[in-house]
Amino acid sequence: MPPQLQPLGPGVSFLPGAVNSVVVEGEGGRALLVDTGLDDTHARKLLRAVEGVGLTPGAILNTHSHADHHGGNAFLLSRFPELPVYAPPLEAAIIRYPVLEPLSLWGAAPPAELRTKFLLAPASPARAVGPGVQILGGVEVELLPVPGHAAEMYAVRVGEVLYAADALFGPEALGKHPLTFCADSAQQKASAAALSELERVRVVLPGHGDPTPDLAGLVAANLTAYARTTAGVTAALAGGPATVDELLARVGAVLGVTATTPGAWVLNRAVVSAHLTELLAAGAATLELGGGVLRARA
Repeated sequence: MPPQLQPLGPGVSFLPGAVNSVVVEGEGGRALLVDTGLDDTHARKLLRAVEGVGLTPGAILNTHSHADHHGGNAFLLSRFPELPVYAPPLEAAIIRYPVLEPLSLWGAAPPAELRTKFLLAPASPARAVGPGVQILGGVEVELLPVPGHAAEMYAVRVGEVLYAADALFGPEALGKHPLTFCADSAQQKASAAALSELERVRVVLPGHGDPTPDLAGLVAANLTAYARTTAGVTAALAGGPATVDELLARVGAVLGVTATTPGAWVLNRAVVSAHLTELLAAGAATLELGGGVLRARA
């Protein structure tokens, strides 16, 4: 059976996958494609599903620059070379120069083990778009800033449909990944909480997970998960001064998280660093340099 779009609301549908792709129908049979998935495989399914309902891609919007959300751009651009690609300003720069993603995680030129498709998608000519009501490829959407998971990120609202991108995760994703990735854990929490204040949202779709009418419940589940990670880092600090790597090992033991690849390890390490930064800003932790080693202490 060919891939099929699932309806979310009038003129709005999505292709389920490891990462959800949203399709917003515009005038003249054009469609805005929001997030294109990890690779060509997902993008091919997306294009087949879009063309299967008589639509043609009019533009791409990447909610943020993580590889699993823009890795499919390259395939779509090979079929539609003039297709415009939009993203939040900082994220657009990373999509144009994707090596910035593993470089920022590693802290230097990334080794081959971090140059996989999960961390290094093909480059595409993304252009910056600001928040608010925008017309992209002839399609009107409202872009809501939800930083935290990424340095910049947009949730997308169309009428009573909200695509939260990775500001919110479905319950299964939260259970599978206790160390939910973030660049700024304080902003991640604030962005999730802000979404709960939106009115007239009939259905919300997370970037990873199923649609639900229960926006408040989904926000609460995410805030609980984010707080659990902060508590894990706090508990790890109670074990005595430690480097970030030592904190990661302690937190992993508490939450039952063990990285099996270098890519997973650097992502988990970034999560611990983000929550440590939040604790440092709150005065709950401090950094000390001694014997050539940087440690954090409660």
